[in-house]
Amino acid sequence: MARPPAAREAVLDAFERLIISDGERAATIDATARAAGVSKGGLLYHFGSKQALVAGLVERLLRLVDDDLSRIDDAPDGAISYFLRSSLDIETPLDHTFVAILRLAQGGDREAGRALDEAETRWLANLTGHVGDPTLALAVTLMGDGLYHRAALRAEAPDVELSATSTGAVSPEQLASLVALLERLVAR
Repeated sequence: MARPPAAREAVLDAFERLIISDGERAATIDATARAAGVSKGGLLYHFGSKQALVAGLVERLLRLVDDDLSRIDDAPDGAISYFLRSSLDIETPLDHTFVAILRLAQGGDREAGRALDEAETRWLANLTGHVGDPTLALAVTLMGDGLYHRAALRAEAPDVELSATSTGAVSPEQLASLVALLERLVAR
């Protein structure tokens, strides 16, 4: 009898958490099995190697990106607004998987690096379809990257006082003004 998909997801969750908290080298097969609460054999049933775990995270990332693209397409306030506002969302499944893949890529994992490129390509192509201008779509994605960077820095060091000129939070009013500016550019 096949194991339930929930067990596979629990193993990926554990692997992802270990990469984020302790780094890629600490996220061994044994450590992942312990963190997932499964035997090593149970883990190997789903993922025959550490690279298979990475491939599972890559698959998860691209699935989550596709889900995000659907939300962009269906956003009642428009693609630009959704993309920039959602760039501030941290501690989400997409964020966790993105961070784990990013850390793997920083450690030299080429499959993870290709997955990040693919995710960025998908977001850019989607936004280009919505705004009609590849350069403006690139500007929106780069602004989203900056907003994400700011939100992530604030989450990493919540007790550190940040100067207004460094990595301060973007106010809702500032974000609304930015969205309005970009939407005016699209309308031209």
